Amino acid sequence: MRILFMGTPDIAAAALSALVEAGHTVCGAYTRADKPVGRKQIMTAPPVKQYAEAHGIPVFQPKTLREGAVRDTIRELAPELIVVVAYGRILPPEVLSIPPKGCINLHVSLLPKYRGGAPVQWAVLNGDRQTGVTIMYLDEGLDTGDILRVAPLEIGEDETSGELFERVTALGAQTLLRAIDDIAAGTAQRTPQNHAEATAAPPLTKEMAQFSFDAPARKLHNLVRGMNPWPAAYFLCGGKKVKVLRTRCDDAPRAAPGTVFSTKPLCVACAQGALTLLEVVPEGSRPMSGEAWAAGRRLSTGGSVL
Repeated sequence: MRILFMGTPDIAAAALSALVEAGHTVCGAYTRADKPVGRKQIMTAPPVKQYAEAHGIPVFQPKTLREGAVRDTIRELAPELIVVVAYGRILPPEVLSIPPKGCINLHVSLLPKYRGGAPVQWAVLNGDRQTGVTIMYLDEGLDTGDILRVAPLEIGEDETSGELFERVTALGAQTLLRAIDDIAAGTAQRTPQNHAEATAAPPLTKEMAQFSFDAPARKLHNLVRGMNPWPAAYFLCGGKKVKVLRTRCDDAPRAAPGTVFSTKPLCVACAQGALTLLEVVPEGSRPMSGEAWAAGRRLSTGGSVL
């Protein structure tokens, strides 16, 4: 099938690669602008652009899709289908109407749950046991279109957002190819979403990452998992941040939140249960085990982690 692709990050590049390897003709790749990356702020192309250029696919990086010249270019490319994966822009009606087989989108949740920019992270933050991917037809709303295909995926009890995203990326590419096969064969079925069941998944913020131990251990465990790799959950110790990358929930006798139950491993009382800090990053330092950090701070059983 002749496809126009729109996407930006790694998950989009993986989907684009799957389309190419499956033998589809990708007539162009629309992506966001290059951005400065790292401490040296080096201008870096998004993953979709890097893949497209390496495979001879024309790349387009317009600031908006609402200009007439942009729509004219899309018409000249003559796609049968537009495929969107984490592009970061809503397609206007004038673009949605161009391809004869429509426009479809890969979304990494089981819609209508978790509409928005951070569905994987919110599934982990909320302690969900299951997520998945949805292939849907695009309309003018935000993740509101009719569903074409879904594929569920179990979430591991200690799995981080980053780890889950890797598995969702692979599942998404596979499911996208099956959906396109359905469209090509004329067997695609449209299922309207139940909008009354919709929930939001807005982008994470750095402000969400700070925590204290006067919350249930399970809630903090999910926060640490959901905030890994970004922005990384943390607590303050002596006015400095201690990022927490990995934890484990443990049962424990009642004690004041922040009380150290043990230092090998480092286990800390919470409002309910206890949290074992498996991997931390003290401010200005490298990642280390909670046990190593506790030794450096000379923490002792019965004392406070703060």
